Amino acid sequence: MMKLDAEKLKNRIASLFEENFTRLGELGAAVSIWQNGKSVVDLCGGFRDARREHLWTSDTIVLIWSATKGIGSACVLHVLQEHKIHIDEPVAKFWPEFAQAGKEKITLAQLLSHQAGLCALDRRVDVLDYRGVARALEEQAPLWPPGTMHGYHARTFGFLLDELVRRIARKPLAEYWREIFGEPLKLDLWIGLPERENPRVATMYAAKAGKPPEPKQFYIDLITPGTLARKTFTSPYGLHAVNVMNNVSVRAQPIVSFGGIGSASSLAKFYAMLANGGAWEDRQFFSCETLNWMTTTLADGIDQVFQIPTAFSAGFMQGAENARRKIFHGSRFSFGHPGAGGNHAFADPENKIAFAYVMNQMEQSLLPNEKSLRLVDAIYL
Repeated sequence: MMKLDAEKLKNRIASLFEENFTRLGELGAAVSIWQNGKSVVDLCGGFRDARREHLWTSDTIVLIWSATKGIGSACVLHVLQEHKIHIDEPVAKFWPEFAQAGKEKITLAQLLSHQAGLCALDRRVDVLDYRGVARALEEQAPLWPPGTMHGYHARTFGFLLDELVRRIARKPLAEYWREIFGEPLKLDLWIGLPERENPRVATMYAAKAGKPPEPKQFYIDLITPGTLARKTFTSPYGLHAVNVMNNVSVRAQPIVSFGGIGSASSLAKFYAMLANGGAWEDRQFFSCETLNWMTTTLADGIDQVFQIPTAFSAGFMQGAENARRKIFHGSRFSFGHPGAGGNHAFADPENKIAFAYVMNQMEQSLLPNEKSLRLVDAIYL
C-alpha cells in the first residue's frame, strides 16, 4: 500500500487546484482526498455565483449530478446485505411487476451493472412522476438481450435503485441514505435537499460553448432524434435545462439518478469509509462480500450509449480495460461514480484512498475531465 506524504501532496494539489481557476476557467470548486479514514487534503475556492458575490467556502454544497448514482447504489447493496439477498437473484423476485415484457430473468447484478437494457423508455413520462416512471419501467421491454452487453442508464438507473429499496426495505432510497449513512457518518450530502440548507448551495451553470467534446459521435447522437443516446438522456422526460436544477423546489426532489447535493469532503468521506474496509470508527457498514460486489467488474467493453469502453461493478463505474484515459487510479479494484460537467468521486481500497471533486461551472463532459483527473494523477505520482 502506498503511503501519501500529506504535506507534499497538499502542495501539489493546491498548485493544480489554483490553476483550475487561473488557467482552466473554473468558477467555484472543492477537492477532498482521504487515506486510512483521515482527511489528507481539503481545499475549496472560487465563487458560488457567476457575479462572484458569494465565496465558495467549506460550508458550500453543490449539485453532484450522477455522482448520486454511486451513493444510491451503496444503499441498494446495503439493503441486499441486510436482507441476505445475493445479486444473482432475479429482480422480479422482489419487484413482481418488473417481470413483464421478457424481464423475468434479469438479475440484480445485471441491473446494477447497466446490462438490463432499460436505459430508455418507449413512452413519454415525466421525471418527477415517480410512480409513472416505475410503471413505465415495469412495462418496458429490454432494448437488448439482458446480460449480452451494457449501456449507461443515465436517467432510469436511479428509479430502478429507488424502487428496489422501496420494495425490500419498505422506504424510499433518499430516506434510507440519511438514516443509514448520512446521519451516522455526519455527511453533508442529501438526495432531496431540506429547505433550510438552500442558502449555502452553489448555483450550477451550464457548459459554455467551446470545441466539440469527445467522444464526437456520442455528442452528435445526443442531439439527433431517434438515436439511443438521445432517447437515453431524454427519458424520463424533463429537467433538461441546467438552470432548472437551481430551483428550490427541484432541489427538494429525491432524484437518485442525478439530484444529490453535498460537499466534496462529505462525498470523499463516504468513499473513505468504503476504501477503509467498509468500516468507520466502531461501526462496520459493509461486509467483505458486499465490498467484493463493489470491486468486481461485471461489465467491460463498448458502452452502447457512450460508444466508448466503460466498465461497471454492482452499481459503480470502474476503469475500462481499453479506455483512452484513466479515470480511476490505484488498481483495478478502484470504483466510484462521476457526475456531469466535472464532478468525480471514487475509492481505491488497495491504497485506502478516497477522492472527490465538485464544481459549479460545467464543461461539456459526462465523464471526468482534466480539472479533476490531473488532481487524481497527482495523488499517484
